[in-house]
Amino acid sequence: MWAATVLHRPVVPVSPIFSSHINPKVFRKPKTFRFGSPFPPLELKVSATKKQLQTQEPESEDFRTKSSDQSVDLGWVPAFPHVLTASMSNFLFGYHIGVMNGPIVSIARELGFEGDSILEGLVVSIFIAGAFVGSISCGSLVDKLGCRRTFQIDTIPLILGAIVSAQAHSLDEILLGRFLVGLGIGVNTVLVPIYISEVAPTKYRGSLGSLSQIGTCLGIILSLFLGIPAENDPHWWRTMFYIASVPGFLLALGMQFAAESPRWLCRVGNINDAEAIIRNIWGEAEVDKAIEEFQSVMKNDGGEVNSRWLELLEEPHSRVAFIGGALFALQQFAGINGVLYFSSLTFQDVGIASSALASLFVGLTNFAGSLCASYFIDTQGRKKLLIGSYMGMAVSMFLIVFAINFPLDEDFSHNLSILGTLMYIFTFAIGAGPVTGLIIPELSSNRTRGKIMGFSFSVHWVCNFLVGLFFLDLVEIFGVAPVYAGFGSVSLLSAIFALYFIVETKGRSLEEIEMSLNSNFPAKR
Repeated sequence: MWAATVLHRPVVPVSPIFSSHINPKVFRKPKTFRFGSPFPPLELKVSATKKQLQTQEPESEDFRTKSSDQSVDLGWVPAFPHVLTASMSNFLFGYHIGVMNGPIVSIARELGFEGDSILEGLVVSIFIAGAFVGSISCGSLVDKLGCRRTFQIDTIPLILGAIVSAQAHSLDEILLGRFLVGLGIGVNTVLVPIYISEVAPTKYRGSLGSLSQIGTCLGIILSLFLGIPAENDPHWWRTMFYIASVPGFLLALGMQFAAESPRWLCRVGNINDAEAIIRNIWGEAEVDKAIEEFQSVMKNDGGEVNSRWLELLEEPHSRVAFIGGALFALQQFAGINGVLYFSSLTFQDVGIASSALASLFVGLTNFAGSLCASYFIDTQGRKKLLIGSYMGMAVSMFLIVFAINFPLDEDFSHNLSILGTLMYIFTFAIGAGPVTGLIIPELSSNRTRGKIMGFSFSVHWVCNFLVGLFFLDLVEIFGVAPVYAGFGSVSLLSAIFALYFIVETKGRSLEEIEMSLNSNFPAKR
């Protein structure tokens, strides 16, 4: 799942948006980055839980039969159409990120605020405000309505926002349209990981979950291609916004035929429907075991459908909420949006003057990393990918810092900067991007999953906004190299955080993970 300020052109998460040209100079050394944990006992508790998980043997190795020679595993196929439909939300996310890349100049000229950097920033940053509100509200909607209906209701602001933006003839109208789109995207960024984690079979949960990141990449790439005519047609931006409404209609229609989360159905008492979905998607052999686990967890939760926000202050939910918020804060402060923002200038140094072409290089690199993540996430596990990803991001940042501070040869230094930038984006896409959004719903309890995801993504949007607010100012004051060194340091800190606080969830059902994290459940032997 991918921040603005009224003073600068904003940076939107996990996605390449390049528009500004700056020429920072180094004045002094960067300040030290420090992060502290408000929960001192957390490490010990999570470590104990990790040992519990490691001592438990998986009860089920597969959910669908393989071919007789064990060479073809098609167990993911029944769930794929449902996950693909949900991932259309991320495609919309990516498209709306890229749709403002070039046309903002034409929009500002036609609507009468050209040259006003404050208003230009506001047009893009209002998206973040809507996304924050959507993230906070998603948990309650999912608890009451389930995933399918929430998806369908959420297409309303997405479709209306796109149409209002396309027909805008004033600043107020474009602001309203962008806020509505942000509201819908905020709900979807929370909803998609929840839905996929609850519908996908355990063995393929990681691979299917990575489709959301792939969807975001494809949305960005398509918006970049469709944005090419905007360079010659000042009114083309309206067509691009009209096009943005089409996936919303397809999502609403597709969700009419998609499966509801069997866990939510079980929570509201529709046991027969839950059994039918498990039988169709996971396989006949999993029905009894899954229902037994669902009911065991619900019995421990008290059987209530709706959770309360105050429950996030109670154990074990507070631990997971802390981990979720910290992961997204570290992800954003590791600098993904700053690097994406500045990469167009990096490409210009080697003769690639077109920002669209630079964005395409970045988008394809992001897409390649996401494809690799879809393979490794269920074979190597979430924790290894997360640690390796942040280590790779740190090395990439320090490589760029070396190229800037020790220019042995101008062309060599520029090429080294390009290599470091692409390495950073690739290593982000292979772990820090997809794993962060996947592992939080896996660690969350069935009862509080929506609330914890809503809280975690609200932290994401706030931190994303702060990076966009201060990034250019920091670059102008300190220079690129010190800021990038700070990003590399935060990446190292993130790898250490993942090493000590993240519990491996590969190959475990959500109920097994919840029972292991909750002291009210006895550990299996």
